[in-house]
Amino acid sequence: MNNPDSVRYVSRITRNTLAMVLAGGRGSRLKQLTQWRAKPAVPFGGKFRIIDFPLSNCVNSGIRRVGILTQYKSHSLNQHIQRGWGFMRGELGEFVELVPAQQRMETSWYEGTADAIYQNIDIIRAHNPEYVLILAGDHIYKMDYGTMLAAHVESGADVTVGCIEVPLEEASAFGVMAIDEDGRIVEFAEKPAQPPAMPGQPDKALASMGIYVFSRDALIDELIRDANTDGSSRDFGNDIIPCIIKQRHVRAFPFRNTSTGGPAYWRDVGTVDAFWSANLELIGISPELNLYDRRWPIWTYQDQVPPAKFIFDDEGRRGMAVDSMIAGGCIVSGSSVRHSMLFSNVRIHSYCKVEDAVIFPDVEIGRNCHIRKAVIDKRCVIPPDTRIGLDPEEDARRFHVSEGGVVLVTPEMLGQRVHHAL
Repeated sequence: MNNPDSVRYVSRITRNTLAMVLAGGRGSRLKQLTQWRAKPAVPFGGKFRIIDFPLSNCVNSGIRRVGILTQYKSHSLNQHIQRGWGFMRGELGEFVELVPAQQRMETSWYEGTADAIYQNIDIIRAHNPEYVLILAGDHIYKMDYGTMLAAHVESGADVTVGCIEVPLEEASAFGVMAIDEDGRIVEFAEKPAQPPAMPGQPDKALASMGIYVFSRDALIDELIRDANTDGSSRDFGNDIIPCIIKQRHVRAFPFRNTSTGGPAYWRDVGTVDAFWSANLELIGISPELNLYDRRWPIWTYQDQVPPAKFIFDDEGRRGMAVDSMIAGGCIVSGSSVRHSMLFSNVRIHSYCKVEDAVIFPDVEIGRNCHIRKAVIDKRCVIPPDTRIGLDPEEDARRFHVSEGGVVLVTPEMLGQRVHHAL
């Protein structure tokens, strides 16, 4: 829930729920940001990783049994989970558990979202939950899953699908559904070329958030049926949900801001432009996503680093940051930072200008650089006198330039063979 004053639904229902987080995706639309890491492990928000958001939602909702299904280049994700999410008490039946692709039931790796859950069906049976909450590990939002679970139980549904309103012109990137007056899903299509509009709202469509609540037995039955179906792509959105809406009780759960009644904050940071924009949204005076809400904290692992420091106060050589978020360990030495986000341990030497930039941890920027509208990957060393984001043609020769004009810079593009996954 977006309203921190709302009642949380921490109850027997949440305690009897097992969350399974799908975190094996490559996230190829993020280009070189996922060259050495899975999308859920990509840094976000100055000190977090993307996966911290759904995991924090689980903990804050009272769901303390969580399995994280990994596959693609998972080392940095595994390391982050081990360092930052080991505070659960096993004696109380709590855990955040890494579940790598192991070919437990098949001789192949995970072939789709449903196949990933199916290959771990024995783990679900061993934990014996009443409800299984299936989450994507690569979206940014704050949500009390307890309200969705409560609605699922109250309605008597077999499956409940979390959904959000999106502009009709963007809906082809999502699973789109139609519902009746009682909220039951009557049609569902994955990434349709011509998505249907919502009744009375011709410019909106109802899109799946990739969040599903299944009653345990219904999930197991449908996973087995799908695994035995020739031609299935083993995917919830493509196969299972469209197939079962005629045979089972499948409902939609609209994700709304409880204060305004409108759609709640939810971002699919799946492209370089969307990722850059979502990070810089957080710098605003009153951003939709409030990271300063102590009643709904975002948990993470963080390095133990000193406070950020700004040095020199000479004309033309003043260490300063305006309309920016600066993490610990940063040193801004005689340079100006405007409307930018600096992750931990960024070092900016003198006479630089940094504007509209997202700079990952452990970046060093040499003297007299000018950087604007860019995402700088971890451990880049920017040589002195470098210009980034000022000449599109020159940028395109050296770096990746997105459709929206955001310049993505990685160590490999600079000829720095870091080959890390952190």
